[in-house]
Amino acid sequence: MSGDEMDQGYHFNVMRRAIELIDAGQQAGEPALSLEELAARMNMSPAHFQRIFSRWAGVSPKKFQQYLRLGHAKALLHDRFTTLETAHAVGLSGAGRLHDLFLRWEAMSPGDFARHGAGLTIRWGWFDSPFGPALAMGTDRGLCGLAFAAETGAEAAMADMRGRWPGAAFAEDPGALAGWVAAAFDQSGETALHMIGSPLQIKVWEALLRIPSGHVSTYSEIAQSIGAPRAVRAVGTAVGRNPVSWLIPCHRALRKSGGLGGYHWGLPVKRAMLAYEAAREEEREQIAS
Repeated sequence: MSGDEMDQGYHFNVMRRAIELIDAGQQAGEPALSLEELAARMNMSPAHFQRIFSRWAGVSPKKFQQYLRLGHAKALLHDRFTTLETAHAVGLSGAGRLHDLFLRWEAMSPGDFARHGAGLTIRWGWFDSPFGPALAMGTDRGLCGLAFAAETGAEAAMADMRGRWPGAAFAEDPGALAGWVAAAFDQSGETALHMIGSPLQIKVWEALLRIPSGHVSTYSEIAQSIGAPRAVRAVGTAVGRNPVSWLIPCHRALRKSGGLGGYHWGLPVKRAMLAYEAAREEEREQIAS
C-alpha cells in the first residue's frame, strides 16, 4: 500500500464516500450493501476496500453499517445511555474517559476569558486525523482548540477558531502541538487541555468529559447534571461552542428523542465519530470477555 493510502485523511475520505452511499440506500429503503457492491461503487476491488475500511473502522463494512443506520442514535440511548450524576458518583472523569489516554486539563479564569485571549500566544497546525483534516491550536498549557475541516473546509475552520479568541496572537507551529495531537488520536499517552470558555461553558464541557467512550447522553441530562435543568437551550449552545472536539466529546450529546441534533463540524463527522467509538467499544468488550 502506498504512503498516500496509509494516510488517515485518505481513509476518512473513503469512509465519507461510503457513508454517503449507505445513507442514500437507507433513505430509499434499500437493503444493506454487500462488500462487493460497496467496493464496486467506490471503484475499488473488494479486497482493497475491505483493507482500508477495516484499518479505519476496525470492523467489517457489514457490521459498520449497523452503527450508521438511521436508528443508531436511538439504539445508543437505549443501550448505552449514561446518567451523568451516576458517572460522576462512581468516579468517571476526564482522566479515564479515553481509556489509556491521560488527560490533564485546566480552565482559564473568567477574567482572562473576558479579555478574549489578549496576552496569549496560540500556536496552530494542521494534522491528519481519523475524521479528516484537523486544525489544532494550543497555548503553553495545552490544546485549546481542535476543529475538523472535512465538511466546513480549511478556511472556514481557521476563521471559526481564530474568531473565538480575537485578542490572541497566533503563530503557526505544528511541532509544538504534535505530541498532544498524536496522543489524542492514538488514545494513548498524555494530552493537556487549556480550556478557554465562560463559567457555564466550562461546566457543560466538564459534564461532557464524564460521558465514557462508546456511550451517549442527552442535552437535558447534561443540564440536569450541572444544576440547571431548565437551561437545555443554553446547554445546547455551550455544547456547540466546545472548542476541543473529540477530546471533549460533544459528539456524544444527543436529543432526548434520539435525534443526533447538530454538530459544529458537520453531522457526517459526528456520525462517523459515534460509529468509530461504538466499533472500538464492542471490540474491547469482546477482548475482555
